[in-house]
Amino acid sequence: MKRQVRKAVFPVAGLGTRFLPATKASPKEMLPIVDKPLIQYGVEEAVAAGVDTLVFIIGRTKNAIADHFDKAYELEVELETRGKTDLLEVVRNIVPRGVECVYVRQAEALGLGHAVLCARPVVGNEPFAVILADDLIEEDTDEGGTLSQMTRCFNKYQCSILGVERVPKEETNKYGIVHPLPFANRLSNVDGIVEKPKPENAPSDLAVVGRYILTSRIFDLLEHIPRGTGNEIQLTDGIAALLHEEQVLAYEFSGRRHDCGSKLGYLIATVEYGLRHPELGARFHNYLQEISGKLGETRD
Repeated sequence: MKRQVRKAVFPVAGLGTRFLPATKASPKEMLPIVDKPLIQYGVEEAVAAGVDTLVFIIGRTKNAIADHFDKAYELEVELETRGKTDLLEVVRNIVPRGVECVYVRQAEALGLGHAVLCARPVVGNEPFAVILADDLIEEDTDEGGTLSQMTRCFNKYQCSILGVERVPKEETNKYGIVHPLPFANRLSNVDGIVEKPKPENAPSDLAVVGRYILTSRIFDLLEHIPRGTGNEIQLTDGIAALLHEEQVLAYEFSGRRHDCGSKLGYLIATVEYGLRHPELGARFHNYLQEISGKLGETRD
């Protein structure tokens, strides 16, 4: 019987130091792209891929995430009383019916691998997805969201899959880089994985970004591997160990990624999504044209 991916893990316990002071009291995953927080885009991607259990690995300061996905009785009553039915539906459908949210506290910040390991009691022996909300990936019109693309690959091959994209050679020191062997269209067998190699040492230009589908075997490996970079339990090290036991594929997804873990990437994503917003897009486009003309005059 073929296994299916029904659970998605969201490691959201990080401190978001690159966005201080905005993230001093509010999680970086709650930063809005136009009118939705980053974490909601990731949740929508997971639900569209067939996920019915969302596992949030949270820290002590991340209550806003749980509040966002919880039912807001007072707000719903207020919106209903005022006849704002459109907004009422938006609020009620943040988490669709049939989708469960589970929150697990990560007591110590011991790395991404440790955050994933915290999900073990909920995930059990099932395959599962990992979504890093920092990586906001636009849905491909023809192929759907990135996780939907990856789950289709998993349904066929029944093995762990890493979402990858090609990066400039000089940027390999920012990512986990795979050593790929040819397998199928946009798919490679992962023969090795290196965390943040110098450009001259990188095995390829295929970088692992914030989408994973992993088998439950990863939990045993994460539990026993020694701490790596930063004295943390690194997910990359767990995947490297997994390669010795199981097939792992690298999938070149279709869709534009925005690195919203950086301020510039976040600003670019805000502009791109603002231009496509059904209510604001046209007016925002006009504004950008106007301001770009003024900037041109300033340069002259």
